[in-house]
Amino acid sequence: MYLKLMEVFLYFIVASFLGYTAEVIKCSISYKKLVNRGFLFGPICPIYGVGFVLITWLLTKYENDLIILFLMGALITSTVEYYTSYILEAIFHNRWWDYSYRKDNINGRICLKNSILFGIGTCFIIKILNPLLYQLRSHLADKFIIIIGTIFLVIFILDMIFSCIIAYNLRHRIIIAEELKSAKLRIIPTLLERKYKNEISHLKFVKNRLFNAFPDIWKDSKKEQELITKIKSKDKETKKKDKKNYKIKKKMSKKSKK
Repeated sequence: MYLKLMEVFLYFIVASFLGYTAEVIKCSISYKKLVNRGFLFGPICPIYGVGFVLITWLLTKYENDLIILFLMGALITSTVEYYTSYILEAIFHNRWWDYSYRKDNINGRICLKNSILFGIGTCFIIKILNPLLYQLRSHLADKFIIIIGTIFLVIFILDMIFSCIIAYNLRHRIIIAEELKSAKLRIIPTLLERKYKNEISHLKFVKNRLFNAFPDIWKDSKKEQELITKIKSKDKETKKKDKKNYKIKKKMSKKSKK
C-alpha cells in the first residue's frame, strides 16, 4: 500500500516539475525576464500534479480515443484550475491569477486558451508521458521508490508549511490594507498605520518571492501605496499643527503668569 502511494506521489512530483518548467518558460517569455512561477520554494507547481493524477486515474481507459481525451482532459484540468483559484482567493483574500482581460474567460479564473492547451497536454500525458514513466518505473527497485518517495514527501511537506506561512502573511497584509481603505482618510488611525508599516517591513521577502511569481495579487499595490502616502502626509500635517498649537499655548501660558 505504501509503495503504491509513493509511486503515485513521485508521478505527482514529476508532473508538478514539468508543469512548473512550462509555466516558467511561458511567463519568462511573456514578461521578458526570468520568472520563478511557483507558490512553493521548490521547482514544482502542485496544481499540475493534481491534474496529472486525476487525468491518469480517470482517462487512461480512453487512451485510444483522442477526442474524448482532449475534451475530458480540458474539462477536468479547467475544473481543477477554477476551484484552485476559488480556494486560494477564499483563504488568502486575493486572486493569484486573473484572466479577466481575456474575452474567453469564466469569472477571470479560467480561459479557453488554457483549456485548449490543457486538452492537448492531456493527450500528451496519456499517449507519451505515462508510457515513458511506466517504463522507467519498471527499471527501479521497490526499495528505491520507497526511500526516494519518502525523502521527497518530507521535503514537500516542509515546503508547503513554510510557503503557507508566507502566504498567510500576505493575506494579513491584504486584510490590513482593506482596513485602511475603509478608513477613507476621515480619521487617521495611528495605531492601524503603525501596524500596517510593521507588517510591510516584514514582508519584503513576500513581495520579492510571491508577487513576482503572481503579479495579479499585487496589481492594486499602487492604490494602496498612494493611500499610505496620503495618510502619512496628512498625519505629518496634523502633528505639525498640534506642535504649533502647543507652542502657542505655551507662550500664552507664560504671558499670563507674568
